[in-house]
Amino acid sequence: MNDRFAMLAQRVDDAACKARAIAQFGEAEQLTTSDAYAIQAASIARRLERGERRSGVKMGFTSRAKMVQMGVHDVIWGRLTEEMALEEGAAVQLSRYVHPRVEPELAFLLAKPLPARVSLVQALEAVAAIAPALEVIDSRYENFKFSLTDVIADNASSSGYVIGSWSDPRRDFSNLGLVLSIDGRAKQIGSTAGILGHPLRSLVAAARLAAEAGEPLQAGAIVMAGGATAAEALEPGMHVRCEMQGLGSVEFNAVE
Repeated sequence: MNDRFAMLAQRVDDAACKARAIAQFGEAEQLTTSDAYAIQAASIARRLERGERRSGVKMGFTSRAKMVQMGVHDVIWGRLTEEMALEEGAAVQLSRYVHPRVEPELAFLLAKPLPARVSLVQALEAVAAIAPALEVIDSRYENFKFSLTDVIADNASSSGYVIGSWSDPRRDFSNLGLVLSIDGRAKQIGSTAGILGHPLRSLVAAARLAAEAGEPLQAGAIVMAGGATAAEALEPGMHVRCEMQGLGSVEFNAVE
């Protein structure tokens, strides 16, 4: 890790810890995607040094529309820690974030390790359970604007996750209808098919990217498959709920 990357990793880590916006730096620093992932890894390493523990990974840019918007042809990923886990049904303190938003997702719990190259069938065989989930995303950049390398360095905007009840994965979850509601009003309506056409494709991609980084997915890991709809901005006082066909619901209350 060179000094420049270490400095940038400290910058994004401090921004997350203090909930303070920072200026974009990806283009000014002429970062490559590999550079950005090195900064992300160094930023998460700082958290682990403070006592946090890894819990899994999150996937980003899992909709074709988002890929086109950002001019990319592959998903991105970030690292999860246990300290990012938020209690289902409890209060989520928004003062911990800069630009908090929420999106509905499907979460996987792995029963066994996944190597870099797996088929959809092999990926499913490694899944212990699935659950409806909500991810709190939060870009630490000013005005929620960022380049590809900026967002990767910033841990793919991952900040928190809430997981509902786990269910048996031996069912067809390729196209489950879902509704993201705020204060009882539907804000986003979609389907798990919005995640790369099938959430398992996201899991396969997660296995590939994590292994390529030298951090292959292990038993017990949680994989957040990516947003199934657009995200909604969060404000204090909101009650957020995601209902997913056949899998139940997951919810939390947003407070100051």
